[in-house]
Amino acid sequence: MDRPPRRTDPRRRPRWYRQVGRRGWTAFAAAWGGYVLDGFDFVLITLVLTEVRAEFGLDAVQAASLVSAAFVSRWLGGMLLGALGDRYGRRAAMTASILLFSLGTLACGLAGSYGALYAARLVVGLGMAGEYSASATYVMESWPERMRGRASGFLISGYSIGTVLAAQVYSQVVPALGWRWMFYLGVLPALFALWMRRALPEAEDWEEAIAETAARPNPFRPLFTRPGGDPSPGRAALHLGLAAGAFGALLVLFTGRAGDAAWPLALFAAGALGTLAVRLGSPGHRVLYLALTVTVFAGFLYTWPIQALLPTYLKTELHYTAGQVRDVLFWAGFGTAAGCVLAGFTGDRFGPARAYALTLTASLAFVFPVFAVHDDLLLLGVLLFLLQATSFGISGLLPRYLGGHLPVERRASGLGFVYNVGALGGAVAPLLGARLAEGRPLGQSLAVLTFGLSLLVVLLIGLDVPGRLHRLADRHPS
Repeated sequence: MDRPPRRTDPRRRPRWYRQVGRRGWTAFAAAWGGYVLDGFDFVLITLVLTEVRAEFGLDAVQAASLVSAAFVSRWLGGMLLGALGDRYGRRAAMTASILLFSLGTLACGLAGSYGALYAARLVVGLGMAGEYSASATYVMESWPERMRGRASGFLISGYSIGTVLAAQVYSQVVPALGWRWMFYLGVLPALFALWMRRALPEAEDWEEAIAETAARPNPFRPLFTRPGGDPSPGRAALHLGLAAGAFGALLVLFTGRAGDAAWPLALFAAGALGTLAVRLGSPGHRVLYLALTVTVFAGFLYTWPIQALLPTYLKTELHYTAGQVRDVLFWAGFGTAAGCVLAGFTGDRFGPARAYALTLTASLAFVFPVFAVHDDLLLLGVLLFLLQATSFGISGLLPRYLGGHLPVERRASGLGFVYNVGALGGAVAPLLGARLAEGRPLGQSLAVLTFGLSLLVVLLIGLDVPGRLHRLADRHPS
């Protein structure tokens, strides 16, 4: 006897992962793979910093500046490759970014001097900036709106997996072949980029926006035209001069050549980048662009002292072997990945701002215990797992948090500029940690920086300072 057909409740939705669809998962897989490779390439310098320092005879600040170098160029890469993504599609920008950081990584391995290595790190920074903005917008615009917290968190977990893989490769390759081979392996993502360019569909939101307007957006238009839309050579020259001046000032600052001019140069760079943010934001988003940039800057300051200097701390203060460093970074990397996945679910459930603030507050309980453990490798690994899951891991919500404030036609360029100018905090963080460590233990310096700056980000995001300032500016337009 045939059974009657099973009735389906029309109110019952399929499981969330089925709602994403094949196209959404294809987009995610490619972008996540790009993030894995990005994380692998980007952290190589932190793993081999002691070896590089010994070969080139660098002091602590010079060595830390090699980590900072990629952040110096990120704001420019985010702006240029983000604009490429808005105008020609997210897929093209993703491909270009992966090619850039792959070639920059190869150049790191071939570098014969500190200057050449620093220049190669600038190229890595250009590529990584575009990877962040293009991949984040690509995935979020390929997933349903209600699941974009998960898209954001899951995507950023790829970066953490890349750092874990780098640590595993480091323990095998560097003792046997030397530090340069780590960078030679980093060129492999270029092959992935060529496949990705041919195989991937374009982001749905971007295609729909282009179809509706029947024109490709030009995110740089406010920099080269008057408010009414007429071309302005003087305005264009001013903004190109500001961009070049900011880049030059940052180079001088982060190579330690500023001397007594450090503060004037820093203020000039901040003013130039702030002016560009205001102009790119246009009248409706000027305050928002600035507030989001400051928030991201503080976010990088709290995460990157540990990200950049943890391997150095483990090798110099705790005297860990390459294998022990690998094991500790394994725990830290998977803690970050787990935190990114958790952030995806909590961000969709509670909203990105609330989930971010509550989880980051919980991380404060683990900061000082991490740096109080010396001889117990397992305990240190567990504490780092918990710290990274609740601090660096929750930053997986940043693409969702930032992208939710920006319109589709300027999302890649806006996200690329705001995030990567704010990422200069990552350039400041290792230098600040190294400076503080000149008068006290490095571990103590990292703990103080991480705790204090985490608390600042809790206040900025938990109180929704960017959103409040944006709404206030809307009520009182200039």
